[in-house]
Amino acid sequence: MALISTVIFTGTFFSAAAEIRDTRWFWWRSKTPLQWLLCFLLGTQPSGPAFFWSYAYYLSHFLHMFRTYFTILGHHKLGLLNIFKNLMLLCMLFMWLEFSQSFQLVEIMLATLVYSVVYGYKFWVAIRLPNTCFPFVLSCQIVLLDSNVLCHVGAFLLHLRKDGCNGIGAWIFNKTSLKELLDIWQKHI
Repeated sequence: MALISTVIFTGTFFSAAAEIRDTRWFWWRSKTPLQWLLCFLLGTQPSGPAFFWSYAYYLSHFLHMFRTYFTILGHHKLGLLNIFKNLMLLCMLFMWLEFSQSFQLVEIMLATLVYSVVYGYKFWVAIRLPNTCFPFVLSCQIVLLDSNVLCHVGAFLLHLRKDGCNGIGAWIFNKTSLKELLDIWQKHI
């Protein structure tokens, strides 16, 4: 999983950089590259190399679903939070692709970077190398959640200040799902 996440991160990063370089002439007066990443122009279609990696990320989450399924079959205890998180992520990723959701490339890069680090750490511990003295995986998840919230705020502010962002309906679904995940997470802490 660490290798898949690393490949998707690298592909998304370089595809987004190429997309910014190739389309900058179209929006250079109105946006910075960060603003373009957080707020796609209205009418953006889900095509091209950057969206290829978005599809790859979507398909990689089916592996997460299979892993969850086999964990349940193996009679291991799995919390409601993990099951709900996997289901909601799959729905959110579909919405990202269907409606060319703004800021999805930033979210994919952040998530795959964190997943690479977390799965790399889990491999590190599995081969009996020294682990950290603090909850490393939880800390990484908190960093990802905080960055997710910052991206939501940034996309919403750009939507209000500019001519609008593409996929705002998917953004509302994404925001609602994130709130539900936070509510469930707070109940389990």
